[in-house]
Amino acid sequence: MTTPTFDTSNSFTDHDTPTTYRLRVVFAGTPEFAAISLSALIDQQEALNIEIVAVYTQPDRKAGRGQKLSASAVKEVALAHDIAVEQPTTFKKSSTEGMAARQTLRTYQPDVMIVAAYGLILPIGVLNTPTHGCLNIHASLLPRWRGAAPIHRALLAGDDETGITIMQMDKGLDTGNMIYKTSARIEADDTAASLHDKMAELGADAVSTVLQDLPHYQAQAVVQDESQANYAEKLVKAEGEIDWSQSAAAIERQIRGLTPWPGAYTFLAGQRVKILASLPVNTSQPTNEAAGTVISVGRKAILVACGKESEAESTATTLAITRLQFAGGKPMTAEQVCHGNQLNDGDQFTTESK
Repeated sequence: MTTPTFDTSNSFTDHDTPTTYRLRVVFAGTPEFAAISLSALIDQQEALNIEIVAVYTQPDRKAGRGQKLSASAVKEVALAHDIAVEQPTTFKKSSTEGMAARQTLRTYQPDVMIVAAYGLILPIGVLNTPTHGCLNIHASLLPRWRGAAPIHRALLAGDDETGITIMQMDKGLDTGNMIYKTSARIEADDTAASLHDKMAELGADAVSTVLQDLPHYQAQAVVQDESQANYAEKLVKAEGEIDWSQSAAAIERQIRGLTPWPGAYTFLAGQRVKILASLPVNTSQPTNEAAGTVISVGRKAILVACGKESEAESTATTLAITRLQFAGGKPMTAEQVCHGNQLNDGDQFTTESK
C-alpha cells in the first residue's frame, strides 16, 4: 500500500477545485451514540469524498442473562458494510499488543481518525498517526462537561442547553482545540435517554459538516478556556438514591438525568422503589410535611414532600410522581398505584440507611 500524497493545488486546500483523492478515515467508537455517526458517514462517503478504511471498537463483551459474547453497536454497523474491524485492548508502548495495535493502525494509512465514545485511551503516538490527527465527537459544549458523562451531568445541573463539540484530540482529557460547535436546547421533559438520542444525531451532523472541509475547520480551531472547564464524572449506582431533603426541582432533575441508568430510587419500609417519571415541580401546593412523606396518592400523580428550594423559603416543595416500580413488580402509573394498596397517604419514603 503506497503512502497517499496531497496535491496542494487541489481542493484539499483550495475550496473551488474538485479533488480525486478520497480522505482515508478510521473510525473509533463503541456504543450506539458512536454507531449513529458511523452509519451517517458510511452513507455519505461519496458525498463527503471520504473512504472509511477501518473501524476500531472495544472487544466483544459478555452480556445478557446467558452472558454470551456480544459485539458493540459500532462493530455491528461495520460488519454490515464489510468494513475492517480492529479490537485491540491497548495501544500502550509498554506491551507487545499495544505496539502491534499501533503498527496495524499505521498500515491503514489514515488521513484522519474520528473518535466517538471509544472507551480506550489513545496515547500521543496514536493521536499523531493520522495525517490530520484525531477528532473527537463530544456531547457537550466544551469546556463545560469534559469527561465521561456529559449528557447526564448537563441534566443533573439543570442546564438550559447542551450540544456537540468536534475537538482536535490531544493528550489531555477533552482538552483539545475546538473545531466546531453546535448547540441544542434541553427541554423540560428530556431524560438522559432522549437527550442521548438527540446528541447522537447532532454529533453525526456535526462530524459530517467538518469532513466537508476539514482544513477549513481545523484552521479555525479555538483553544478552550481553562477557567470555564468542569468535569462530568462517570456515573455510579449510588447517585440514584433520592435524598428527599433536596428540593423537588433537584429531585426531578435527578430522575430525568439518571433515566434509564442507574435510575432514581428510594425505599419504602426497607424495600427499594424505583421512581421512573415525575411531572414538573409542583409549586402551587407547599407543604409542612416531613421530606419524603407521601402527601396524596392520586390518579394523575403521587405527591411527595421534598426539601426547600433555599434556606430563605419557609415551606417545602412537592414532587408529582407519575410512574414508579415496586421491588419485584412491573412499572406502574400513578393511576394504577392509586387503584392498588401498595402506597397510601402518609407513607414515608426513606434512604437505605434509615
